[in-house]
Amino acid sequence: TILLILGFLSTLAVIALIAVAVTQNQPLPKNIKYGIVLDAGSSHTNLYVYEWPAEKENDTGVVKQVEVCKVEGPGISGYSHATEKAGPSLAQCLQQAKEVIPSAQHKETPVYLGATAGMRLLRLQNESAADKVLSSVGNTLRSAPFNFQGARIITGQEEGAYGWITINYLMGNFKQVSGWKKLLHSLKSLSETSGALDLGGASTQITFVSKDLSSESPENQLYFRLYGKDYQVYTHSFLCYGKDQALQKKLAMDLQASTSTPNSDLPDPCFHKGYERIINISDFFKNPCTSDKKKQLPFDQLYIKGEGDYQKCRESIQKLFNKSSCPYSSCSFNEIYLPPLQGDFGAFSAFYFVMNFLNLTSAPNPLALNKVTSTIENFCAQPWQEVKTAYHHIKEKYLSEYCFSGAYILSLLENGYGFTENNWQMIHFLGKIGSSDAGWTLGYMLNLTNMIPAEEPAGPPLSHGSYVGLMVLCSLVLVSVLLFAWLLFHKPKCLQKGIV
Repeated sequence: TILLILGFLSTLAVIALIAVAVTQNQPLPKNIKYGIVLDAGSSHTNLYVYEWPAEKENDTGVVKQVEVCKVEGPGISGYSHATEKAGPSLAQCLQQAKEVIPSAQHKETPVYLGATAGMRLLRLQNESAADKVLSSVGNTLRSAPFNFQGARIITGQEEGAYGWITINYLMGNFKQVSGWKKLLHSLKSLSETSGALDLGGASTQITFVSKDLSSESPENQLYFRLYGKDYQVYTHSFLCYGKDQALQKKLAMDLQASTSTPNSDLPDPCFHKGYERIINISDFFKNPCTSDKKKQLPFDQLYIKGEGDYQKCRESIQKLFNKSSCPYSSCSFNEIYLPPLQGDFGAFSAFYFVMNFLNLTSAPNPLALNKVTSTIENFCAQPWQEVKTAYHHIKEKYLSEYCFSGAYILSLLENGYGFTENNWQMIHFLGKIGSSDAGWTLGYMLNLTNMIPAEEPAGPPLSHGSYVGLMVLCSLVLVSVLLFAWLLFHKPKCLQKGIV
């Protein structure tokens, strides 16, 4: 009878030990949150899906991109004459997001739409149409199974600042360190963060941390707290200086400068020799970026004829940057304050797309400025028929503008911001960093997670103390049973008979 009891207790103790150990150490369920940001740009809209663990790192979620979907058709500002179609254009990409995000989490997944410079221009041109476009996309996003958080036009400052957050986050510049590494980290200069250069179709932004940032232009300063650290950044957005609107401004300036126009032909050195384009004058001057250059002309259409002359193109573009006066200690152009450039810069969006097309981003180290210049000059000099044959897979509109865009990027960086041969290597053209696109949307998502309350991490079923206590108790029971059994079988036979 005693042997049966001892065997039963031993077995029970072993089972209890194994059960507690297995239960306590089984893998914890993943607690992942999702978020959706739509980047409604001037030429197209992209939908991004992000995920991050519910547990927080210094109150900022660790966000990464898991999906991107390019919406078919123009940007939402392109629906100004058919505003009811703006929202439905997003349906296909919203469906794609539904398939990526687990259905059980659809209702708690926030969705945001941020419209950039295309909608800023439409609001200036036709506020009613802009409101109707936002209403249309808002209705579509509300009807989706996600948690709609708003569709709005973000400011140029926000666009620049969130782009800065994105690239520094992806490069790991916000990670907190501890111990002896913290001492080394504190010895680093302020250039531990990278500046951000963003170029879209309708605007361009420059954002960076500068040790020489003065208080003379407070509207160009923003403050952030990320991963337990405070950042003061300079940022400015130039509306109408995105590559598409800059081309319109240049054409308007060229047209205005022509003292006599006997016919509707306008030679243009920024297009390839042999290229021709027709522009409707009535549409041309409706644009807020060109309306101040409006000129009465004796014809309805303008015929642009390419010349393919890079040097003349640069001279023409440089007139866009007014550097005649500066009311501050230092300026970029158009009397806008710019502190001295500092640290490395990540250049993304159209900066990257144009330079990548020209094969100027594949080298492991940044190319010298003279090499970049000669490459663009040689490309502009190619006849249009040769270019069309070599790049037949690219849409003609985009292909025809790469010469201008390349020359414009160099003019903006050199003449506008003051980069030179000496500091050109500070610029790194970025498309993706890891699996995430460089742009403002990830920074937007990252900043918004600060508003989501931190949750208790998913923990084991028992506290550490309870787990240790149970393991000790089960072990004591097992040891006691084994000790009792040993004493029982090693006692003198007379005692054993007495016990029996």
